[in-house]
Amino acid sequence: MLQISALQLAELLAGIGRAQAAMVQGLENELAGVRSGRVIPALQNVAHLRDHPDPTLVDLPVRIFLASMGRVGSDPAVIARDLERLISGKLSTPSTKEEAAAASAPAARAADAPAAAPDAGTLDFMKPS
Repeated sequence: MLQISALQLAELLAGIGRAQAAMVQGLENELAGVRSGRVIPALQNVAHLRDHPDPTLVDLPVRIFLASMGRVGSDPAVIARDLERLISGKLSTPSTKEEAAAASAPAARAADAPAAAPDAGTLDFMKPS
């Protein structure tokens, strides 16, 4: 039986997200405005960005797709960490709304963490590009 690690699954999901982003880019080249006017709002709705800042297993692929459409793209290490958190069932819920907002702000997390640390990468779901 095939056994894959969280990092291997994360790399596969990141690759799928990149392929989907390439398709949207192709549509944007033919139909100007379709990306920002139709695709991004629909994806943000499906990703439940406003409902809960931390992705669920259902939301994670859509959020990876959104991140792939951004300038930086998805970091497989961050995706793997999210997968491990989601599959293990451990939920780290912030105690206040301020902590939840701070935890979901990708720029704040990236600024707080050193660049060489394994936690340094973040998925920027709120800003597709």
